[in-house]
Amino acid sequence: MTNPFPCNRVLPLAALLFALPLAGHAAPGDTDQSAQATAPTASASTPAHKPTFAERWYARVDKAQKSQPSWITPLATVTPRLEQEFRYDQFWQNLGNGAHVANYDGGKGLELIPTTTNEVIINLPPYENRTTNKPESGFGDTTILLIKQRLASANAENGNYIVTAFLGVVAPTGDDAFSAHAWQITPTIAGGKGYGRADVQATMGISIPTRFESTIGYPLATNVAFQYNVGKFWPEFEVNDTYWSGGERSGKNQVLLTPGIVIGRFKLQNRLKANFGVGYQFAVSPALVKEPITPMYNNAWIASVRVAF
Repeated sequence: MTNPFPCNRVLPLAALLFALPLAGHAAPGDTDQSAQATAPTASASTPAHKPTFAERWYARVDKAQKSQPSWITPLATVTPRLEQEFRYDQFWQNLGNGAHVANYDGGKGLELIPTTTNEVIINLPPYENRTTNKPESGFGDTTILLIKQRLASANAENGNYIVTAFLGVVAPTGDDAFSAHAWQITPTIAGGKGYGRADVQATMGISIPTRFESTIGYPLATNVAFQYNVGKFWPEFEVNDTYWSGGERSGKNQVLLTPGIVIGRFKLQNRLKANFGVGYQFAVSPALVKEPITPMYNNAWIASVRVAF
């Protein structure tokens, strides 16, 4: 079968698109001088205050977040917003073959905002425990690096929208039972728009394996999250679609629906704020195929805890 997404064409294009973000592109004024501009004015008797590394960092974080919508991060859809937080997710999945999988961490981790238009995410490896059918335990593959480049945004007072590009790298760090055994590159485009208390956030991205394409294929993932805000409550409904071009699941389309709620943000101390959410995800398409198993699971409970700083 002819490779529908040749890596020798897609990878150079992805590298070109992300050349500026990787070089640390920043908005005008995103320098140490912007932080220093807020420092107290020096007098003859009082030396000028020199901002610390932390003060300069948090000044950039605040500037980045004030220039974008203030929505909360959905449960399954990766938000186009720039966030600085530590995140832990937990999945309890029921597979169509009778197996049950507990996924600890869900491949989440540390999210940092180094400039006013970039976010860098360093994830932890998920630990999975499969019971009932072919019991196995071990680590899954890890998205070792995910870079967000915000392309355009406005806060609620100036349009309430955002457009962001992602570039992720998945490493085959997992144990045999839970690994694809191939590095994968995942370019993604994301966006969102707010309408009063409601907002819509969406992503579309493709996973490009560097080997075993005839087995893995090229999954195209599309996620859309609909949210409504009432105080600290953010009820939501998500549609999570994956279409495989090539590979063992070629031509199959997996659709999951995810109703849920996220609650927050709760102030803990100083800059620390917490939010948490829970949702139920279930497959509506296709009819169960057991080899390879599709949809990849029938249903799952999701819990998520995030601490922003």
